[in-house]
Amino acid sequence: MVSKTNASVEVVDHPLVQHKLNILRDRNTASAEFRQVLYEISHLLAYEVCRDLKTETVEIETPLETTTGPKLAGKELCLISILRAGNGLLDGMLNLIPSAQVGHIGLYRDPDTNIPVEYYLKLPDRLNERQCIVVDPMLATGGSAVAAVHRVKQAGAERIKFVCVVAAPEGLEAFNSAHPDVPVVTAAIDRALDEDAYIRPGLGDAGDRMFGTR
Repeated sequence: MVSKTNASVEVVDHPLVQHKLNILRDRNTASAEFRQVLYEISHLLAYEVCRDLKTETVEIETPLETTTGPKLAGKELCLISILRAGNGLLDGMLNLIPSAQVGHIGLYRDPDTNIPVEYYLKLPDRLNERQCIVVDPMLATGGSAVAAVHRVKQAGAERIKFVCVVAAPEGLEAFNSAHPDVPVVTAAIDRALDEDAYIRPGLGDAGDRMFGTR
């Protein structure tokens, strides 16, 4: 089930997604379980974000007869993770779509200015021929997501989606303002950012909770 808040944002409100999101929010969820549940929720989000992939009809032989059926058409997908927390979603999606190409963008948020700083970039070639899916569990201020998608566009991508688990209204506004052509798929739109630019109620720092750091 998907709820469209506007033309650019889709909230996946399936009961399984919301159940797993509740586990991620719980402060008592340990790192190992957090990683596993994030892996599981990424599968469910992947089904939704890939709903409109183009297919072509091909002929196959079943054990009993010849028939036709759909096959994904065109170049493989490209999954692009915003390091480091994005890998929590990347791993699950890549398990579901093992033929996908993979890119990484290393960004961190300057603690004083909240401005994203890039430290790593590695993307596949021919992005203009691929559906690109940029992943990061959190869309808070929107700075990292905006910067990452800008770099993906610079590399030639024309068809892009952004997937997160939790988004703040401020981040969605900033992202949609910068990239109105890029749909966002998320499991929840939370209340607001606090004075430290954390999403409330949120689920804390996804990277720290994944890896047990602070």
